[in-house]
This record gives sequence, C-alpha cells and structure tokens, in this order.
Amino acid sequence: MNIEKEQIDDLNAVVHISIEKDDYEPRVEKVLKDYRKKVNMPGFRPGKVPASLVKKMYGKAVLVDEINKLVSENLSQYISENKLDILGEPLPSEKQQTIDFDQDEQFKFSFDLGLSPEVEVKLTKREKLPYYDIQVSDDMLEGQKKNVTSRFGTTEPREEANEKCMLKGDFVQLDQNGEEIEDGIKAEDAVMSATIIKDEDEKKKVIGAKVGDEIVIEPKKAFPNETEISYLLKISKEDAAQIDGQFKFTVKEINEYVDPELNQDLFDKIFPPGSVTNEEEFTAQVKEDLENALKMESEYKFSIDAKEKLMGKVDIKLPEAFLKRWIKATNQNKEEQDFTDEQIENEMPRFLEDLKWQIIRNQLITDNELKIEQQDVMDFAKKSARMQFMQYGLNNVPDEHLESYAADMLKNEDQQRSMAEGAINDKVMDFVKEAVKVETKEVSRDEFNKLFEDNKKK
Repeated sequence: MNIEKEQIDDLNAVVHISIEKDDYEPRVEKVLKDYRKKVNMPGFRPGKVPASLVKKMYGKAVLVDEINKLVSENLSQYISENKLDILGEPLPSEKQQTIDFDQDEQFKFSFDLGLSPEVEVKLTKREKLPYYDIQVSDDMLEGQKKNVTSRFGTTEPREEANEKCMLKGDFVQLDQNGEEIEDGIKAEDAVMSATIIKDEDEKKKVIGAKVGDEIVIEPKKAFPNETEISYLLKISKEDAAQIDGQFKFTVKEINEYVDPELNQDLFDKIFPPGSVTNEEEFTAQVKEDLENALKMESEYKFSIDAKEKLMGKVDIKLPEAFLKRWIKATNQNKEEQDFTDEQIENEMPRFLEDLKWQIIRNQLITDNELKIEQQDVMDFAKKSARMQFMQYGLNNVPDEHLESYAADMLKNEDQQRSMAEGAINDKVMDFVKEAVKVETKEVSRDEFNKLFEDNKKK
C-alpha cells in the first residue's frame, strides 16, 4: 500500500491511496472462510459449501467492503499521524478514476481534503474591551419583587370592577340596531381587564361594572390589536382583523389579584427557610439575585464583543468550494434537511463566520494550553440548570438540588458534550479577560438593550 499527499494550495490537498492485491487479499479470504462456516445452502451440510461457490456468491461484495474498510482505516491513520488539521471530512476526489472491482486487482483512491489555515492570535493589554455592568434601578427592583411574589398572590372576588380587576363573561355580536345577531360571533367565558383597553371611553364602561351588567363595547376601539381581539372573541387573527361594530359583554364574574403580605411565611416559601427574616433582607436578596441574573447578560454581551474583536484581528481564508461540497454531501441523505445549492449559498456566510470563530477559539486553546476538568463541566451544567430555574421564577434553588439536576443532565451524552463545549467557551472568555484591558462601563437596562439593537443594525 502506498499513500501520498498532493498539496494543491495552502487550503486544499489530495491524498492518494494505492491498494495492492497483497493488501486486501488476506482480509477477503478470511471473511469468505468465515462465511463458509456459517452459510446455509440447500444440498450442502453447514460448513461444507464449496469455497468456490461461496466466493462466487459473496466475493465481490466482500471485496468491496474490505477495500473500503482498508482505505478508511489507513486514511484516518495517515491524517492522524501526519497531524493534518482538516475541516469537515475527506471527500472522494472530483478527479477520482472509475474503479472496476470485476477486472482490476490494483486500486487507487483519491480524497480531497480541506485544510484549516494557520492562524496567530496575540492578545495584549493594549487591546481594550468593554464590560457593561447593568445597574439595578429602583423600578427594576420593585418590578422584580412583584415577579418574585406574584406566584403567591391570591385572586379574590369583587362586587364592583376597578381598573385592576379581571372580568369573566360572554361576548355576543350586535347589529347596527343594537340587536343580537343570531348567527354572529359569540364567545363564552371570555376574560378581559380594563388595563388592556386603550380607549378611555371604552374603559369607563368596564370600571364600576357589577356581576350581571351588560356592557356594549366596540372591540376595534377598545383593544390594542388583532391578537388581543382574537384571544377575547376566540377567533382567528384574520377574522379579528375584519371585526367591526359593537359587542355585548355580560359580566359573570369579577376578580382582583391581591399581592401577598410580606411576612415570614412568604419569605420561607421564596428563599431557604430562615435565610430572610424581614423586608429589608428580602429586598437585599431580591436585588442580589437580580444582579446575578444581569451579570449573565453582561457576560454574554462581553463574549459577543470579544468574538467580534478577535475575528477583526485575524484574517482567515477558508477552502470555500470544498466546504460547500462537504455541506451538501453531509446533508444529502437527511430527508428533513436536504440542502439545495441555493440554500447552501444563502447559509454560507453565517457558516463561514462560525467556522472562523471556531478556528480562532481552538488556536487560543492550543496556544495557551486551556483545559477543562470534569468539575468545570459540572459547574457549567449547574449554571445552565440555574438559568433554567430562573426562567420559572425560581431564583434560590438550593445548591444540592442544582448539583443533582446537573448530574442528571450529564448522564445524556449530547448534553454532556454541550456542557463541555460551554465550559471551554467560558474558559476562553476568562482567558481573554485576563489578556486584554477590560473597561467596565455602568449602564442602565435601556442603554444595555440599545447596545443589542445597534449590533443588529451593523
């Protein structure tokens, strides 16, 4: 067997593998001998089928299979031993000669390789990166306190509706004379509140209403959009857009949400029992949790800025033609994602950007010997678990529960790979922070959000 590499340019190469009869014949003979022991054929006892007949029936299939295995094994070994940093996977060469397994005894296979470019990533304290520290305003704090306590509030019936009340009742469509339309739109047990009514005159009709009252409302004037109208009248958005005229709303129930009392019982439901004992401590803990949540957003923004900075420093050329072929070859057998040439062209810019970042990141990992331990993966899994719980308003899940939840996540191989990827990304960003000059900038929530809007405009 002979393997040689033909360098096309800095980013493309072809590996040629020549297979001789002596390379594959022993393997083929061994497989056919095993077949002969197992094959069942009428007229012959097990293991007594003539070798010539077994070869005639299975010889070509075995030959093709063993040669393919031989080529695959040696190609992988060659790439590994020669430390070839390839992108994607080797592809059969576009110049591959036709192979005749019926006639030929010597075979030559050629594979195109896309090579990862050599890059140099140097960071110094002369490089500056902003870190946006989101400040907690009084309004944000009060809003967060309401979010935290809202799960423990109660809904109490009211005799008369105020602006905060929820009214439950039935809608019936009226004609121009104020009569019910027999085959018109009807919606039973609809729920609405004066707080969402945009027209002041319509709002006044609701405030002060009592159970049993009939209120005539014009949905187009009262409600802010077709989405709200479709929800209230239980119709499609398309039908809601066509709604005009008046509806009668018969009030069946009036309820008002009441905030829970800030007492020890509530504190112990929200936080570990005994950790918060008064309203001052409650406010301080809510603020700390909010600051931690905002810190995650700040870290995310820093990673975006760092990525943009690094990619601007390094000019990376990629074997685009090869990569397009590889993407198409990789996805052509996936029924749910059969990429067309047009789709590949459209997706290519984003794919190339992601690949460039991966190359830069991997170079930083290699040059600076960045490694992760199992504990790093566990810590990242716990962070991910904490973020999931926070989405449901659970900001103070005990550490032992996070540990258990994270351990369950890591039992799944896909999840484990994802957590390891996240852990190494964090490690890279920690290195970048140490390598450059980080300029902390205090910003409001609105100013921070505007930074993302500005990024989208670029």
